[in-house]
Amino acid sequence: MSARIHFPTVGKGLTDSLSIGLGYFPIAVSFGLAAIQAGFAPWLAILVSLTVYAGAAQFVLVALAAAGAGAFGIISTVLLMNVRHLFYGPSVLDKLGSTRQRLPLPVLAFGLTDEVYATSIGRLDRIAPEQRQDWYLGMQLGAYASWVSGTAVGALLGHQLGQQAPWLRETLDFVLPALFFALLLEILRHTRLRVTLGAMLATAVLLWLLPGHIAMLGGLASGAILGAWDGARDPDPATEAEGAP
Repeated sequence: MSARIHFPTVGKGLTDSLSIGLGYFPIAVSFGLAAIQAGFAPWLAILVSLTVYAGAAQFVLVALAAAGAGAFGIISTVLLMNVRHLFYGPSVLDKLGSTRQRLPLPVLAFGLTDEVYATSIGRLDRIAPEQRQDWYLGMQLGAYASWVSGTAVGALLGHQLGQQAPWLRETLDFVLPALFFALLLEILRHTRLRVTLGAMLATAVLLWLLPGHIAMLGGLASGAILGAWDGARDPDPATEAEGAP
């Protein structure tokens, strides 16, 4: 297999990332606005998106920094909120297939967000194994570019946007839950419904008892355990597609 990148396939990944990008851009604008309002310089807000690239964790980072939290508290909180990606990586590598890995693992891992993961899990099976890494690279690049550019717009135009449209941030806050809901509908087509419902129920119960970031980890662990148990009990997912309870 050629070690060169197949740019038409990368372009297909970029095209497929548009739905994620359309959701990311307004959320990133909202982050840029929030960072400016918290006292961040525009260049620093953009740098956070360039290097951290962690969605909701970036909002927490800004809030903690504005509240005067120390570096250890900020870093540990952000890492804890994103430890779920340790669960994502192995399943994405499995979907990328057994072809020779041409892209370094840090490149494959850096752009692995919740939305990129959900979309990739649903679509990689439809792509030829030798083209999957190139498609995945395009998917990551499109999502990343949308997030960083949205942050730049919010950070550089934050003062003007805040003065002319004070309702803008509250409106943009709705985009993130809507995006996650759309991704849930997409991923339900490729997973066992009972496993997804079980993970959702476990997360909802844990949210009553624990802080949100810990409840999220508990929900992930519950989904992983349920998926492993369900797969061992019924290794054929076709039964679920046929409407099995």
